[in-house]
Order: sequence, then C-alpha cells, then structure tokens
Amino acid sequence: MKRFAILLTATALTACSPGGDKPKAAPDAPLHSRMLVLDTHLDTPLHFERASWSFADRHALADDMAQLDIPRMKDGNLDGGFFAIYTDQGPLTPKGYADALAFARKRSDLIDKTIAANSGTIAPALTAADAVRLNKDGKLIAFKSMENSYPLGEDLSLLEEFYNKGLRLAGPVHSKDNQFADSATGEGRWKGLSPLGKQWVAEMNRLGIVIDASHSSDAAFDQILALSKYPILLSHSSLRSAYDHPRNLDEGRLKALAAKGGAMCISTIFMSEMNMSPARAELFGKYEHIGGMAAADQADLNRKWRELDKTEKLWAADFDAYMKMVLRAIEVGGVDHICFGADWDGGGGLPGIEDISALPKVTERLKAAGYSDADIEKMWSGNILRVLAAQGKPAAS
Repeated sequence: MKRFAILLTATALTACSPGGDKPKAAPDAPLHSRMLVLDTHLDTPLHFERASWSFADRHALADDMAQLDIPRMKDGNLDGGFFAIYTDQGPLTPKGYADALAFARKRSDLIDKTIAANSGTIAPALTAADAVRLNKDGKLIAFKSMENSYPLGEDLSLLEEFYNKGLRLAGPVHSKDNQFADSATGEGRWKGLSPLGKQWVAEMNRLGIVIDASHSSDAAFDQILALSKYPILLSHSSLRSAYDHPRNLDEGRLKALAAKGGAMCISTIFMSEMNMSPARAELFGKYEHIGGMAAADQADLNRKWRELDKTEKLWAADFDAYMKMVLRAIEVGGVDHICFGADWDGGGGLPGIEDISALPKVTERLKAAGYSDADIEKMWSGNILRVLAAQGKPAAS
C-alpha cells in the first residue's frame, strides 16, 4: 500500500506547525515547556460534577483521585486536549439509548460549563488553527470527544447535534459490542462494523469529525481504515507487542494506520493484565459515579483506593516499560504517526508517570533517544492537528 500524502492548505499547514513562539516559555526554557503539548483522551469530565471539587484548584494524588487539573496541566505543560463525553455501555433498547443520550447531553453541557467557568485560563477549540491561536495567546485548549457512540442510538442525525456542540473526535464503541461495531473486548457480533456502523463512518466523514478507533475490534479497525476517506486516530491505545491483549494494536495494523496518514496516541493502559480483583472492581464501580457522591464519600473512596494500591497494583508496568513501548511504536509507525493519550482519569497512569505533571519526563526520554525537537513536537501535537486539519480534504497516493 502506498503512503498517502495529505494535501493541506497553507492554513492547515500553519496549524500543524510547532508552537514555539507561545509566550509562556523563554527561548532558553526547558524543551518540553516550549512545545505545544496535547493529549487526545482526558476522562477528567467525570470529576467536573463532584461536590466541592474545582478544576481550577490543585489536587494531590495522596488525597484526591483526579490526575489532572489546571495547575497540574501547567506543571506538566499539557496545553490541552480532548475532554471525553464517556457513556457506559447499556442495553441496545429504545430506553437504553434514551437514557444514554440524556447522559451524554448532560456531560457535554458540563464540559462547556466548566470550561466557561475558567475562561480566563482555558477555552474551547474546534479546529487545528484554534489550538495554535489559543496556545499563542497563552490559553489552555479544550477540544471535545465522545468515547462510545452508543448514546446516538440508531439516529445518526444526532452526530450533527454533537458536532454543533463542538464534538471533533468520536469512537464507535467501548468495552462491549454495540449497535455500531464490535468492541476489542466484546463477543464479535458483527464481525467488525454493523451496517449502521458503516453509515456512521460515512456521516463522521461528512461532518469532519475525526474517527477514533481505540476500543474497536481488529475487524472493526480494518473496516474503518478501509472505509474512511480521511485519516483516523487511536486516542488511547497501547502496542500489542508490549502486551498481548485484544485492546492493544498490533504492529501490522500500526503500519497500516500510518500508511493511510493516521496516528496512534500511546496510552499507559493494558501494558499488563488489569488487576481487577473483587475489591478493586467494587471501587471502580463507585469511581464511575463519583460525581454524585458527597464529599465525605469521595474522600473515603480515595482512601480505600490508595490503601489497595499498597497491596494490589492496578497494572504490572512502570514508566520505563512505558517508554520502551513508546520507542518501539515510533520505530514501527514513524514519527509522523505517533501521539499521546495516556487515559488520564480513566484508568491510566503508572509508577513514574502517575499524573499529568510527569509529562516532561517523556520529552526528556525522547530527546535522549535521539529524536529532534521538531519530531518530538510532531508527536506531542503536530500529528494530532494534522489529522484534524485533514478531515474533508482529499488525499493523493
């Protein structure tokens, strides 16, 4: 298969170029602070509705489960990313769809409300050019994504509703097969995409929403890649050669993704089996509903989680193993097709890279491995913005 060259306009090329002239870092500042840094999958919106919790305040892992807030974004020089509208998979019934849609609408509005409440620091973005402009203005960047298109039910016109609300990245499926596609961890009902899922791909392309193939089965990934007119992303996926799990992407498919101009954003999850003991499963069940808990119950959940961490680690991997996987992914896919989406606040984080403030360590390792400043910034943001800018534009072989 020939490598596709994405034909971008001059504006789009500018949008994908390094943001080295942003005002917050002097020319002699550390490399990481001079780059435009994005993450494609932030599950932090589940914290936005918590009683007594503020996105604007600094939180510490010792007494709060959140891995990301505005002060720590600045610590780790995370300039922004895609804040996820995540909806748990429910029954494929009219009531299931209606309940999920109501939840997704509420979560989307909550993201908007939280960003607006912090408008002096962070602002919404709809395009690659918006991201570059906000970065140069010294503001953090908030894109919006959808993890699991289940809330759309069987009504694809709802995609346009969410597009009008700012949605610019969406995946068809999560942990179980749904009406659109088979999940990587599902039963394989459709052998890839359903007939409705193939229509979903076409509508995503029509609207210019980037397709996110994380959580899709291998067959669904293959069909998405074949059907999509434009490059796709994997917003938070690990490499199967690092750990053999169906949720991870194999090296052959990474090469196929690169050949069609897409990019894989490397996650910290499933570098080992997830240690989901009964005790951890109970805490995870509560964590997904932390927004509705009283402050005292939130504190109790965090205390129990941290105590369990002492005896039962969630993942049997660490920062060194993560960087080994990152370097292998770059070797396979190339610097033009790798990005980052660690799955913060959604199960991500490892010893040595526990929260967003650890991101400069990744840049240090990439630099030590011999990658240029320009190549590192491609991986932190340029590749993401290139894929975003390529939606709706023709490609040539």
